[in-house]
Amino acid sequence: MNKAELIEHIAQSAEISKSAAERAIDAMVGAVKTSLKKGDSVTLAGFGSFYASDRKARVGRNPKTGDKVDIPAARVPRFRAGKAMKDALN
Repeated sequence: MNKAELIEHIAQSAEISKSAAERAIDAMVGAVKTSLKKGDSVTLAGFGSFYASDRKARVGRNPKTGDKVDIPAARVPRFRAGKAMKDALN
């Protein structure tokens, strides 16, 4: 499911316009980005948690040439599914 399909699904489920659904999704994504940038996590009960973690610098390999490549340290977003989400899939 891509963003357009998600917007259409939410608009139909919530009986709102597509533009309102798109604004809601954009607002949620923006809030998650802002929270993660500040170092906070976002937890949605029954769904999961978004959080940021630090990834150490490491040495990788260029798959085409086999040369070593230095990969710098970075903060990366992560998602951990909640119990209800895991149970829904099994």
